[in-house]
Amino acid sequence: MAENVNVPDDAFEPLGKEDHLDNEKIAAPSLTFTQDAWRRLKKNKIAFVSMWILLVIFALALIGPVISPHQPNNAQPAYTNLPPKIPGVHIPGLDGTKSVDGGRVNAYTAQHVPAGKYWILGTDYLGRDLLSRIIAGTRVSLAVALIATLLDLTVGIGYGLISGWRGGRTDLILQRIIEILSSVPNLVYMILLLVVMKGSLLSISLAIAISGWTTMARLIRAETLTLKSQEYILAARTLGESSWKIAMRHLIPNMSSVIIIQTMFTIPSAIFFEAFLSYIGIGIQPPTASLGTLISDGQKNFQFLPFQMWYPAIVLMVIMICFNLFADGLRDAFDPRSRE
Repeated sequence: MAENVNVPDDAFEPLGKEDHLDNEKIAAPSLTFTQDAWRRLKKNKIAFVSMWILLVIFALALIGPVISPHQPNNAQPAYTNLPPKIPGVHIPGLDGTKSVDGGRVNAYTAQHVPAGKYWILGTDYLGRDLLSRIIAGTRVSLAVALIATLLDLTVGIGYGLISGWRGGRTDLILQRIIEILSSVPNLVYMILLLVVMKGSLLSISLAIAISGWTTMARLIRAETLTLKSQEYILAARTLGESSWKIAMRHLIPNMSSVIIIQTMFTIPSAIFFEAFLSYIGIGIQPPTASLGTLISDGQKNFQFLPFQMWYPAIVLMVIMICFNLFADGLRDAFDPRSRE
């Protein structure tokens, strides 16, 4: 048995604060993957500002029927082609004047508009309020894009999971189908479908989704081929988990970053295709407003009334740029190695 050893009291001395023995201590907070991605996204100022701009646009489009100063389809023939007017602003282009024969003419006085009546962004060729129609058109364009993206996600994720998980002959056949579909230009699918179904919210969404799901399917297939050989997937299969549960609990959660990033690139693409189809006359049909129809109508009077085209074109441009900048920021946040 060991003998007790008495240690004198002066054998130990308290350490002072200047000794700093915990310099190697890791003091960083514990963050989940989502929290870490959010932290990186906030550091990307351009992407973060773009996100807030998109949120504001979505909010304005959503509450558009409440905040719109006029009914978007309410025609007033007596007040056609009026320029923008903001009370108290004396800037050409925003003061209710327009250029006529080299001079500025007050269009509101010339068309006998009652005092106190004005349109912030002017009126179109039927006297409809351009601001109200831009808000309504933005809502329609965003709705088409979101429906098309939802269909794209549903078909693309399911198709890619089946192709990558089953492999072998199933994967071979499914990939050949994608190659055949990809060999035909997207515009051909859209035109053929819209000729049959006519231009409506659902038909345009279907046309965009049918031609756009293949990219998502290929990305999901590639991720599935990578993940299905991981140890935790093999362990789940060994324990008898069904393919459905493995996909829901393991595959899709681990592919969430790829899905989110691709979705952010899909939405602006769908918005552009909707605007393009409406611009050439086979998309949303009048009198329903969309950004494409507004740009098409404004282009007809662009030489004399450029504001009718500029304002919806600016809104479309801002949405496209912000979505792409936000998608770039999400890609960097979810996968920091992509910046290297």
